[in-house]
Amino acid sequence: MSEPSLFAPPEPLAARLRPRTIDEVVGQSHLLAPGRALGDAIRRGDVGSVILWGPPGSGKTTLARVIAKHTEREFVTFSAVTEGVQRVREILREAEDRRRLGRETIFFCDEIHRFNRGQQDAFLPSVESGLITLIGATTENPSFELNAALLSRCRVYVLEPLSEAELGTLLRLAISDRDRGLGAMELRVDDDAIAFLAEQADGDARRALTALEAAAQQVGLGGQVTRSIAADVLARRLPAYDKSGEGHYNLISALHKAVRGSDPQGALYWLARMIEGGEAPLYLVRRMVRMATEDIGLADPQALTITLAAKDAFDFLGAPEGELALAEAVVYLATAPKSNRVYVAWGAAREAARESPAAPVPTHLRNAVTGLMKELGYGKGYRYAHDEADAYAPQEYLPAGLEGARYYEPGPMGLEKRIAERMAWWARRKGGEVTESPIDSSEQGR
Repeated sequence: MSEPSLFAPPEPLAARLRPRTIDEVVGQSHLLAPGRALGDAIRRGDVGSVILWGPPGSGKTTLARVIAKHTEREFVTFSAVTEGVQRVREILREAEDRRRLGRETIFFCDEIHRFNRGQQDAFLPSVESGLITLIGATTENPSFELNAALLSRCRVYVLEPLSEAELGTLLRLAISDRDRGLGAMELRVDDDAIAFLAEQADGDARRALTALEAAAQQVGLGGQVTRSIAADVLARRLPAYDKSGEGHYNLISALHKAVRGSDPQGALYWLARMIEGGEAPLYLVRRMVRMATEDIGLADPQALTITLAAKDAFDFLGAPEGELALAEAVVYLATAPKSNRVYVAWGAAREAARESPAAPVPTHLRNAVTGLMKELGYGKGYRYAHDEADAYAPQEYLPAGLEGARYYEPGPMGLEKRIAERMAWWARRKGGEVTESPIDSSEQGR
């Protein structure tokens, strides 16, 4: 019988250095430090079913293995990417056999969000009965991806990306460890190379260790790893972005809030992050149109025009030249005066329409297109605004019961300040006051 160990390549550095106990784990102190719920439960050996949510390389699989070791349970791994419900049933049968022998099972489901909500139901009876302790690992927001029944039976713990300092600690451990790390190679690794790897890894321990291992292989025994060598072994650093997951919603939220907060620097950065991550420009323009109407509105109506022009410019030029038009639009939006008064007014008007869906149109506003309608008084008493002084006819335009209602109240910023003055003058005219118009000829027709 052959011995595969003689011919199989060694495990990757990241796998060899995987922590075996809770004390060896680098990072996640907000979960594992003494006094923290998860860390204390692991030390007591009584961890229940949990969902570990965090970015790649944050230690989800490692933590699951540490839990299994501290609780002395059988650790069974399962990938929702490559395996199906049939394999789940096999594992559950094995867990029943194991329980009869007095040993409990930890069922580790990697990428649990890849199971649809119906498939996730396969776990429920066994989690409910305690046949298995389920540990699900996911990079996606469990609120979006896991069904409520499963979430109600598991505690959710959020893992954070490792800090640059934590990654630096891990890299130095890998360099010095002679049993599981690269210590036997007696490498000389420059401090700025370690700092560069820690920075470029974006909080991903696996990425940092993989890059270090590649650099070690490049320089060989006793070699020196410099910053330039570290840069050479790293592929182009891609933004951490998932166009269909939580990262998508977080970044568009950041972009929208930067625009609303009048911060062009933040708005440009988040726009660039999304474009670099491969977001569809049309989606970004759609959201920018919403910003122009929701957060700027009539304080600067030109914001909507410029945003729509940016879409046309991008359609005409394509990428990357057309991206500059999007950048111009987002800077304009961020620096424009802000008002959500139209947004609020539209919501109030829709609510009023829902509450009074059958309110009849006032007779004087109806159009008399037949003789009978004329006889019934349709259009009687209507005052044609252009025949009035200053093109304003002080009459009621709302149905009975809603007279005097105010949905739109202009704000004090930008053009809305002038609109407020105009509306105030109209209100005085409607109330019977005789005043001179504050509206000059340049404002007529707005």
